[in-house]
Amino acid sequence: MNGILLIDKPDGLTSADVVRRIKRLLPRGAKVGHLGTLDPFATGLLPLCLGEGTKIAQFLNTADKRYRGLIQLGSATDTGDRTGTVVREAPVGPIDSTALAEVCQRFTGEIRQRPPMYSAVKKNGVPLYRLARQGIEIEREERPVRITQITLESAGPAQLRLDVACSKGTYVRVLAEDIGAALGTAAHLGELRRTAFGDFTIDQAVPLEAFDPAQPRGLVALRAAVAHLPAVSLDAHSVQAVRQGKSGVLARLAGVSAPAAALVDPDGHLAAVAVREHDRWRYGRVLAPDFTQ
Repeated sequence: MNGILLIDKPDGLTSADVVRRIKRLLPRGAKVGHLGTLDPFATGLLPLCLGEGTKIAQFLNTADKRYRGLIQLGSATDTGDRTGTVVREAPVGPIDSTALAEVCQRFTGEIRQRPPMYSAVKKNGVPLYRLARQGIEIEREERPVRITQITLESAGPAQLRLDVACSKGTYVRVLAEDIGAALGTAAHLGELRRTAFGDFTIDQAVPLEAFDPAQPRGLVALRAAVAHLPAVSLDAHSVQAVRQGKSGVLARLAGVSAPAAALVDPDGHLAAVAVREHDRWRYGRVLAPDFTQ
């Protein structure tokens, strides 16, 4: 099986857990990997690369993402979400729609975030979360991220409903904490659900427990998965040249200004992805000739 499988991840599983469960349902030796890790308490859209789909992960993993979440005001936790231990409490004053609009404006655009200690970011080869579990906290450099759109609305006493579209690398847990600080209180993330990953949406996903390899709902063909890339159609002879790594075919990309492009065979299937470096094209990934897309 080859393609991008869109899974609606349930609460309580790591992204690696989901990969293991899917692999058990597929033939022995099947290649499976995930895009864009979701924390165990988070739910929603988790794209999995199956088979030849693992070859195009690099062209999908930079996509923007969209989340819905619930921010709990009045307390902060060591993990930044509801799974952690409360480390600080603060009173929650009156918050009206004007204040929420001002906060949304403040956090729209490029902002800087400091990765949380409970994250997979590595220091000298060691994930920060391992240090955090030992009670060790180290300095972390702030990183730029982009918030394309954000809305906040009251969801009850000391709770805010969050809807955010953001760039790769954005920590919504940190965003929730920073929103709380901007409102003069403490905060942590009570719920998180990913609703979009690039052009993929949660409506396309299949619940993990409902996935059936015999009737693979939620499976996106590789050509469709890279529909965001400019495409060049090739005849059979050119496709064969691509398989052999001949660079002459790449001359057809001379007028393409994007950093990557899809090379498509006569049947409309993805044959390869080419990448541009310093105004020269090379093959980024060439897909196997005999597989079902």
